[in-house]
Amino acid sequence: MPQQTFFNLPAEKQAAILALAIEEFAEHTYKTASISRIVARAGIAKGSFYQYFADKKDLYLYLLEMITQEKTQFFQQNAPPTAEMGIFAYIRWLLDVGVRFEFTNPQLAQIGYRAMYGDAPLPLETKAVLQQGMLPYFRQLVEQGQEQGVLTANIDPDVAAFMFNAVFSNLGDYLLRRLAVAPEALLHEEKNRLAAPEAQLIFEQILSILESGMGTKGTI
Repeated sequence: MPQQTFFNLPAEKQAAILALAIEEFAEHTYKTASISRIVARAGIAKGSFYQYFADKKDLYLYLLEMITQEKTQFFQQNAPPTAEMGIFAYIRWLLDVGVRFEFTNPQLAQIGYRAMYGDAPLPLETKAVLQQGMLPYFRQLVEQGQEQGVLTANIDPDVAAFMFNAVFSNLGDYLLRRLAVAPEALLHEEKNRLAAPEAQLIFEQILSILESGMGTKGTI
């Protein structure tokens, strides 16, 4: 967590430092990310940085906490269209909003990917949370679907939750590669890449595959 001296800074100064830190960790691995570059671009002394954060790891963990909060708020601002939607329509909504968050915040998404699969020396509990992602949530969703008779009862909830979580965690990265879009290009584009017919077809095919394998007859 930042020191109180960081929170005593004007809001604009805090935002400027964090924006530069986000750029640095999005463009570099944890090991190659440089506090020296951040402070040089921010126009502050390196000694001042260590009055704000204990070290690079402290700053990095704070950015991950920020990303989690930003993503939670994004989902809260994009409520599902109807409370009565079926489980696969709801999964479709989750995938769509999750990928929209990543496309809207490509730098934050890149930091998240690096945290899960990169070289950052994260605390074990933080690493576990990142790697599990939404597994507990998807398991609960699967069990509810089985109780409602929309998901076949012979499917192991852990396996089904793993599959949903795997798709959810990797779809944004897959779409960028499939659509041949560099993450940094999203920062300067106005058109919605998710509206492209190819992206929508991918969404529908993923849901069709999941529903064919897990859904009970007539749930489409």
